[in-house]
Amino acid sequence: MIGVTLGDPAGVGPEVVAKSLPSLKRDQLMLIGNEENFLRVVSELHLDERKIRGYRFFDIPGKAVSYGKVQKSAGQIAVGSIKKAVELALDGDVESIATAPINKEAIIMAGSKYVDHTTMLSGLTGSKENFTVFETDALRVFFMTKHVSLAVACSQITRERVRSSITDANECLELLGVKRRKIAVAALNPHAGDGGLFGREEIETISPVIRDAQKEFDVSGPYPADSVFHRASEGAFDIVVALYHDQGHIAAKMLDFHRTVSLNLGLPFLRTSVDHGTAFDIAGKGMANPLSMVEAIKKAAKYGKSYRERRSALR
Repeated sequence: MIGVTLGDPAGVGPEVVAKSLPSLKRDQLMLIGNEENFLRVVSELHLDERKIRGYRFFDIPGKAVSYGKVQKSAGQIAVGSIKKAVELALDGDVESIATAPINKEAIIMAGSKYVDHTTMLSGLTGSKENFTVFETDALRVFFMTKHVSLAVACSQITRERVRSSITDANECLELLGVKRRKIAVAALNPHAGDGGLFGREEIETISPVIRDAQKEFDVSGPYPADSVFHRASEGAFDIVVALYHDQGHIAAKMLDFHRTVSLNLGLPFLRTSVDHGTAFDIAGKGMANPLSMVEAIKKAAKYGKSYRERRSALR
C-alpha cells in the first residue's frame, strides 16, 4: 500500500495524481488530501471519473482554495496531508509514500516550522539521516549539497563532506538493493581543474579523499561534470555524487524531465516525489503532465517493501 499525498490543492498536485490513477493498481493506493477539492479538479478538468472514483481516500478537511495562488488554507491542507501520510507510514498502514508538490510560502503561512518536504519528513520522524537521490532511467544522482547558494556550496566541499557523501551514496545504493554499487564523484571545476589551471579543489580536497575511500568502496573520480552524468546514464556507474544542486538537477532533467523522480532515503520508510513544483501558472488548466507522478508512485511500489527490510537490516 502506497500513500499518495495530493500536495498543495491550489497547484497541479491533484491534477497529476488524478491523471496518474488510470495507469496504476487501484488496490495499491491510498490518496491523502482534501477530497472535495480533488473531486472538483476531476470534474472541472473533465477527467474520466469512472477511472478515478473508488480509491481509498483519507480526507484532510479544509476551506475551499483558488487555483494558482499562495494561500494559508492550501498550506494547511498540504501540511495536514503530509502529517497523516507520515502517521500512516509509521503505523505500517502504508509501506511508502509518494508526494505531489507543495508550496513553501503556503506551508509557512500555515504555521509550519519546516520549509519543505525533506525537513518536515526528517522532523516528523526524528530521522538524523535523510538523503536525496534522483533517479532518471539508469541515472542516479546523490547530492553533496542542496538548497544553498553556489558560493556557499563551494565552501561546503570539504574533505569531511566528500568522504561522508561517498559513504552515504553507497548506503543509498544498499537501501535500493543495488548490488554493484559503483560510485562516481563529479568534479567541481571545468575539466576537473585541468591539473590546477582552473582551480585546485580536485587536487587538494576531492582526489585525496577518493583515493582513501577506495580502500572501502568502489568509487572513482573526480570526473568532469560535462561527461560523467552521460556515462552513468549508459551504465558505467550506479550513482554520481553531484557537488551542488544544479549540477545534478540539470543532468537528470535534461535526460528526461518528466520521468525524473526524487527519492528520500534514510527515513523509516521510502518517500518518492515528483521533481517539479506546484506550477501555479497552469493550475486548473488541464495542462499538467502526470508522467513524473506516475513514475514516483511506481518507484514507491518498486522499492518500498524491500527498502524497509534493508533499512532494518542495516540498523
